[in-house]
Amino acid sequence: MTGTEAQRIMDALRRIVRELRLADHSSESELGLGAAQVFVLRQLLARADQSMSELAAATRTSQSSVSEVVARLVARGLVERHTAPEDRRRAVLSITATGRRVAARATLTIQERLLAGLEQLDREQRTALAADMEAWLAAAGLTDVPPTMFFEP
Repeated sequence: MTGTEAQRIMDALRRIVRELRLADHSSESELGLGAAQVFVLRQLLARADQSMSELAAATRTSQSSVSEVVARLVARGLVERHTAPEDRRRAVLSITATGRRVAARATLTIQERLLAGLEQLDREQRTALAADMEAWLAAAGLTDVPPTMFFEP
């Protein structure tokens, strides 16, 4: 590998991390929520009455990661859990009126921008990028690090 390749890769990663940090700081100061919480709120604003597994799919993360974020949003009164009217066995999440006001004030999140960028790549490029990222993490010994939502504990 040349120094130029390594620098290009590291610079790309630095740009992503920088934007994630700035977005988290900005959403904390403007909305009082972390970027992950705003991202989840915007997903619930876009589509009401999602199950936890549907929300995990929408945020491209695990149920355990998104459930931690949802718990904080529920505690703040921005999201509520209830039973689905069409299937009393199914629990769903919906955004409250207060949550709607907060989400409406939020700009497009960095997570949404990154996902939109991935959608611009063709399937072959996405497949190669996923494989290359996984191989890089394995080579760096980072495969055991849990993939939590950005800037979540």
